[in-house]
Amino acid sequence: MEKAELVEEKVDWKGRTAVKNKHGGARFSSLILASFALENVATIALAVNLVTYFNGVMHFSIADAANELTNYMGTGYILSIAVAFLADTRIGRFYAVLLSAFIELVGLSLLAVQAHYPNLKPPNCLIFDPTANCQKVHGGNAALLFVALYLVAAGTAGIKAALPTHGADQFDEKDPQEARQMSSFFNQLLLALCIGGAFSLTVIVWIQDNKGWDKGFAVGTLAIFLAMIVFAIGLPRYRIHVIQGTSAITEIIQVLVASFHNRKLPLPDDPADLYEIDGDKEAAIEAEFLPHRDVYRFLDKAAIQTTATGNSNKPETPNPWKLSRVTQVENAKIIFGMVPIFCCTIIMTLCLAQLQTFSIEQGLTMDTKVGNLFKIPPASLPILPVIFMIILIPIYDRIFVPFARTITGHRTGITHLQRIGVGLVLSSISMATAALMEAKRKRVARDNNMLDAIPVLQPLPISVFWLSFQFFIFGVADMFTYVGLLEFFYSEAPKAIKSISTCFLWSSMALGYYLSAVVVNVVNGATKGITRSGGWLAGNNINRNHLNLFYWLLSMLSLINFLVYLFVARRYKYRPQALVAPAADGNKKASV
Repeated sequence: MEKAELVEEKVDWKGRTAVKNKHGGARFSSLILASFALENVATIALAVNLVTYFNGVMHFSIADAANELTNYMGTGYILSIAVAFLADTRIGRFYAVLLSAFIELVGLSLLAVQAHYPNLKPPNCLIFDPTANCQKVHGGNAALLFVALYLVAAGTAGIKAALPTHGADQFDEKDPQEARQMSSFFNQLLLALCIGGAFSLTVIVWIQDNKGWDKGFAVGTLAIFLAMIVFAIGLPRYRIHVIQGTSAITEIIQVLVASFHNRKLPLPDDPADLYEIDGDKEAAIEAEFLPHRDVYRFLDKAAIQTTATGNSNKPETPNPWKLSRVTQVENAKIIFGMVPIFCCTIIMTLCLAQLQTFSIEQGLTMDTKVGNLFKIPPASLPILPVIFMIILIPIYDRIFVPFARTITGHRTGITHLQRIGVGLVLSSISMATAALMEAKRKRVARDNNMLDAIPVLQPLPISVFWLSFQFFIFGVADMFTYVGLLEFFYSEAPKAIKSISTCFLWSSMALGYYLSAVVVNVVNGATKGITRSGGWLAGNNINRNHLNLFYWLLSMLSLINFLVYLFVARRYKYRPQALVAPAADGNKKASV
């Protein structure tokens, strides 16, 4: 009988055990990458150009437009936790992606409809004209705007939560070759984002700015529809994660409750005395086992066994809120260990938010001509680091990682934490560069007596490409930190919460976006009485603001954050053998 390699804990679309070389692998993960690229065609333009839509079409002030964008982005990331929970415990990752894409499709369609019909938005008005009395969107039209916007946020949240982990499910971590392919998949995921983003930042942004927002949203709607089709085509060949039906998050909460309940009990001298189910018994066949680690010992109290009242020899019947397995305790320890790393990445997204908001407003005041051929939309500036990353990512993945692997023995070349640290340093440098470029831009405005020039209509005699330096440096930081975080959280997390673990990254980004709105308001409030403009970032005239000082503040915060990260990262203990390059041993085979 023909031998076939079965993939443990993965099934096909009919519920049968998945077969290697027939289901999953790099070949079918390419469909997932293609659908991710198409989804980014639809959404990346929103991340960089919605601030222009809020300001120029819906007539929010610059600061309010920036805050509305960061709130939208933050919601799109924080909701990923809820979707990941459903994906892991109820509907599965494949259907979570499809459902999320449909929700995003509805949201983009509503945005296109509102942008098309004049009675669904405020009357046309030049927001930058100080004499104009522009009407801000309100009432039912404002409700339509925010319903559509947050439907898109919910859809993107689901795709972020479930698509990367569904892609990683196509690889077997126990197979040496596929383990390396999975590491490569995360790099390719960023490459797919860049390819989709390149189209979005050029074609979609150009359509929005020159042909109309309704047409721009309509093209995005078409892109997400195509993404759904491409993704669904692969269903018969995907490896499907088996839904557990129980929540690992609930188990972690039970560990916390049990450790508090047993807080007065002494820890045993031998960790073997802690509670664990018998691996030889039938009940343990499908259970995961993790070895005890001598960290976060206070959590070990959740696994202290007590005896039943009146019988000193009979252990108490396990109550999950009073007694946890050692493996459950170790899962909780892993999550606890990742929290400080998670916290150190929030500031980086705070910096990213400024490039997506205030840097676009800077670009609106500058000369956007490319020779005598055409004008580049300021929102398309991130295309420069994206193009560089499209070139750099294959070099990093195919040349640097294999070379570094021969030296370090890590399947990822360098450790995840080293990769993250490089990105955090570069984010600080990016903000310092942004401060220098803003000082130069304001100097040009002052020297040419153009401090009150109307953006777009009266561009300053300085090329918008001066802003490319800050975008370029931050783009490289992206490649290191965000992909490093995604793989770090997936590799370190217990298998039952793979989807939720990658949401550490999205949650970090959500908090960074929300923090941006808070920081902008706090900075404006703190500087209101000491600046003529009423705050560093107040009003609609960016030429009279003090954005350069704000960038310096972010650069300093980023540098301090990196020093804290070094302290935290040096003390982090990787999950056993999580990063060691797998040995080339054979795989178990089963007959079919």
